[in-house]
Amino acid sequence: MQHLVEAAYFLTAFLFILGLKQMASPKTARQGIVWAGRAMLLAVLVTVFAPGLHNLFLILTAALLGAVLAWVAGKRVPMTDMPQMIALYNGMGGGAAAAIAAVELGRGALGGTGLTALAVVGGLIGAIAFSGSLIAFAKLQQLMRERPITFPQQQLFNGLVFLAACVAGVAMIIGLAPAPLWSLLFFTLALLFGILMTLPIGGGDMPVLISLYNALTGMAVGFEGFAMQNAAMIVAGTVVGAAGTLLTVLMARAMNRSISNVLFGAFGQEAAVGAAGTTAEPKTIDLDDAAILLAYASKVLIVTGYGMAIAQAQHKIRELADQLLARGVIVKYAIHPVAGRMPGHMNVLLAEAGVPYEQLFDLEEINPEFPTADVSLVLGANDVVNPAARHNKQSPIFGMPILDVDRSKTVVVVKRGKGRGFAGIDNELFTADNTRMLYGDAQQVANHLVQALKRL
Repeated sequence: MQHLVEAAYFLTAFLFILGLKQMASPKTARQGIVWAGRAMLLAVLVTVFAPGLHNLFLILTAALLGAVLAWVAGKRVPMTDMPQMIALYNGMGGGAAAAIAAVELGRGALGGTGLTALAVVGGLIGAIAFSGSLIAFAKLQQLMRERPITFPQQQLFNGLVFLAACVAGVAMIIGLAPAPLWSLLFFTLALLFGILMTLPIGGGDMPVLISLYNALTGMAVGFEGFAMQNAAMIVAGTVVGAAGTLLTVLMARAMNRSISNVLFGAFGQEAAVGAAGTTAEPKTIDLDDAAILLAYASKVLIVTGYGMAIAQAQHKIRELADQLLARGVIVKYAIHPVAGRMPGHMNVLLAEAGVPYEQLFDLEEINPEFPTADVSLVLGANDVVNPAARHNKQSPIFGMPILDVDRSKTVVVVKRGKGRGFAGIDNELFTADNTRMLYGDAQQVANHLVQALKRL
């Protein structure tokens, strides 16, 4: 029977890898998620029916309750709230790994210092990912302030908390004192550090943070897999941890920032207000004139950002694009890798609205096309289209790869107000000679543009 269980775990690991590979492409991502789900179901069933398992009623009850909650949440949560949901699920994964560590360390039956050390490391990482992800969820859900929350000597205090958690972990590994006492102190400090680590990170850095917590959750599961000698947990945790780490590095590179700067830089705090100020006034355009510009253009590039997600304007934008395509206008969508609040946020929203994948282009693909665009329509994007990133060495976003929207013949920016973006600086694009501002809610503006196009 044990050999059958091990074979099932091996098949589970294979299906996880297959699913992850298919998630690399938008065309096969849905199928990849299905395969990963099947793998998880197989792993759960094999574990439940493995010989020697106790408390089967409690396990099945918990599994059924979790499945029902996840099913309802998956059906009811709108696509615009997907970043919060992913942050929450990342936290659940880390919390599960930490709970496994707590139980096994409490039992004291891991059989050796090496396995105990692996359980402690997995528990530390899992607890940090759990509490940190919950704070990320609260920020994204606007249950708490989204801007960085800082206080004097914050990094020193955070470092002391992390060091204290490590000391408690080492005490458990070498058996310095009764395990329950050190275990309680260890997990309390680890959870506290996860909270403290997330507080100074603002909403604009959430794509990097979510990727990082995804990586930490995978690593925690992998470490616990080694401690428990469970092949499925080892492979699944390692694969998720590696994928999450690669994604974290790519997201940080897309912002031209280091991981340490994201974690400890408190980027986007309100103190940045006043940097790179400008006295020029933006030029505005009304809806009818904007519709005429779009209708008689040969090529229109659409740039979407977090403001589009807030306004839930993706369906109206798709309708607007359809109107332009019907007139023979070339329409393409330009996607910045860190636009939104999670990796691929814009791709997910536009896909939900039925925008064909062939019309979505990433930064490297679309930037050479901006000089040939008659109109670039910017909806809810700010820092990722700020030309200051290219030439202003004093700007906090200097060096960040941006979409070269300003090189278009005409730029129409749809924006709810005159507020600054996440970086807290003025956007040079908004006062450029070829830019016209169209103030209003992105969904309402897109709807009015559609109606105006129909009248032309």
